[in-house]
This record gives sequence, C-alpha cells and structure tokens, in this order.
Amino acid sequence: MTRPQAPDALAAGSRADAATLPPLSGLPPVVGPATRLVVLGSFPGAASLAAQQYYAHPRNHFWPLLSALWGVDLRALDYPRRLQELAARGLGLWDVYATCRREGSLDSAIRDARPNDLAGLRRLAPHWQAVAHNGGESARSARLTAALGLVVHRLPSTSPANASWSFERKLVAWRAVFEQHGLIPTP
Repeated sequence: MTRPQAPDALAAGSRADAATLPPLSGLPPVVGPATRLVVLGSFPGAASLAAQQYYAHPRNHFWPLLSALWGVDLRALDYPRRLQELAARGLGLWDVYATCRREGSLDSAIRDARPNDLAGLRRLAPHWQAVAHNGGESARSARLTAALGLVVHRLPSTSPANASWSFERKLVAWRAVFEQHGLIPTP
C-alpha cells in the first residue's frame, strides 16, 4: 500500500521534474521609437512559441480585445501587419521572462525563470511611458517596472485560463488604460 505524498514532497517532485525540462526562450520585444505603452506578459504559451507570435492561442483574448478597442479586425490581418498596427498606435509587446522551464502553458508551471532586460528596452523605445502587466504572473514584477520610472498598470490576463473575467469586463479594464495613454481617443 502506498501512502499519499505530503504537499512538500509533491512540490519537491515538481521542481525536480522541472529541472529535467529543456529551457525555453521567449520572443523578442515588439517596440519602436513611437512606443508609449508596453504590454508585458509573463512568458509565451506553447501555441505562441510554436508559431513564434505573441498571443497565438486561438482562445486568447488579446487580439480580439485590441480589435474591439481600435475598430480593426486584427485577427483578419497577417502577423506582420498586426505588429505594424501596434507600432502605428504606440503599443509595444514583450514578456517579463526571457527564459524558463515549463511544461504546458500555465504560468503556475513556470520554473527557473530569468527576467528580460526591461531597463535595456528604453534604448529601443525612448518614449516609453507605461507598462500594462497582462495578468498576475507578469504583475509580480511590478516593482521592477516601477523602478524604471514608468506608470504601472495591472490588467486582467487575456489568457483562456482566466475564465473568471468575461470578455466585456476585460474590455472595460483594457480600454481605461489605453485611453489614459492616448492609444485610443477618449469619448
């Protein structure tokens, strides 16, 4: 008869398993000279890594939210054109973590994470004013982004795992931040 493992033993086993996973590398930043607001995720999910595109999971609300905010169906555009739309409107994208070990796509599975050089991003985005952390795991780094002298926002995650927030509720939160930084006109 086997005995159930104590939670500490399970956690230790999870960490040991994570050490055997290959390290994953994130995506490069999407910023330019006109970038005023950078949306920081935690680390790309499996679908995004496979496609080498931010927010590639078909149920992620990121692209539909931006489409609703800007009145442009970004999902109908190819990925390079989507990125051009972001650049034209002053929005940048990146993630808090440069590398990590993770099985699957959940933030809770991230292990051995190494942060991106957020301070170095200023050279690429001299007009960068604010960060919008996309979800809780990204927001855990808010003290680092605040130390850069930036306005820091925590937005509800666009991940399909964040089912507790409806699309409409996310849209209200995202709209307020985008309006504040001039990425959409205020009514």
